[in-house]
Amino acid sequence: MLNHQMKFTISISRVLIVAASAAIVLFCSFSTTPAVRQKPGLRTIIIDAGHGGKDPGARGLITSEAEVALDIALKLGKVIEKEFPELKVVYTRTSSALPGGLQDPNLANRYRAEMANQAKGDLFLSIHCNSNGKPAGGYYAKRVIGYKNKTTYTGKGKKKKKKVVKVPIYESYWVKNNVKGTETYIWAADRSSLKGEIISETEETSGENVDDSLNVLDVTSPEAKIRGQLYEKLYFAKSALVASMVEDEFKTAGRVSYGVKQRNYKGIWVLQATGMPSILVETGFITNKEEEEYLNSDEGQDEIVSNIMNALKRYKSEVESPRATTLK
Repeated sequence: MLNHQMKFTISISRVLIVAASAAIVLFCSFSTTPAVRQKPGLRTIIIDAGHGGKDPGARGLITSEAEVALDIALKLGKVIEKEFPELKVVYTRTSSALPGGLQDPNLANRYRAEMANQAKGDLFLSIHCNSNGKPAGGYYAKRVIGYKNKTTYTGKGKKKKKKVVKVPIYESYWVKNNVKGTETYIWAADRSSLKGEIISETEETSGENVDDSLNVLDVTSPEAKIRGQLYEKLYFAKSALVASMVEDEFKTAGRVSYGVKQRNYKGIWVLQATGMPSILVETGFITNKEEEEYLNSDEGQDEIVSNIMNALKRYKSEVESPRATTLK
């Protein structure tokens, strides 16, 4: 569950310019090192169903975020395997339990990231449901409908005085929880140093789809750290690109879209700790009665999977296009 506050929209064109610049600098900076040949841009996708086990996530009227996320994640993985048989799909969990059979959600999140990094993922895609922080379906609130006089006393004994004050009259009323829609997160740029460190640590065995048979930089060297930072900018742009495509598909399907977001007050740990482009898709507000029903229906889940798949097809075509920037 992620609070729907203090968020801002990413400028896709801006981050793509940053990515192009990073790629040019990376090429120039390491032109004297052995070439790093690119493998296909998308080989392994990590499908992460958020929450699980003792961590149900946001709760709706009839189900939990963990249950819905798992249903959508499994369906998405099956469609990817059918549409792209050449791709490897890795699931962080395939049951109602937390990943790795762990009991601590924090340890389970570390497990998710470690699994993704060890699998040398090319894209980390986490499925979640949203909440606006209010009770599912609706709630009672109070409002002032008038005032009445109330007699009060101050002081004691001979100093005791009578005082008339006005106090509000409240009325309870029902508020339907109407917030609905989608949004997709990428990691917070102001917390991206962790991402760079993870990229540097994993570069020796994965990097940006490098050929493992070739020599790569010593990951403890200043050059490797610089390289990690440049890859970090590229990953940021790729994350923003695929996230924007996901939200475009949701909008095309008629869903309310809040766009591509970061949380500038607290980063999403699994996005920071994965050494690859990574996004977290909020598929809808489980606290909205009608949207929860949609999220639980076969029709709704199939449409969400279709939307994400359309975005993945566009993204795969883009990053594997001959026009795409090649790092060497």
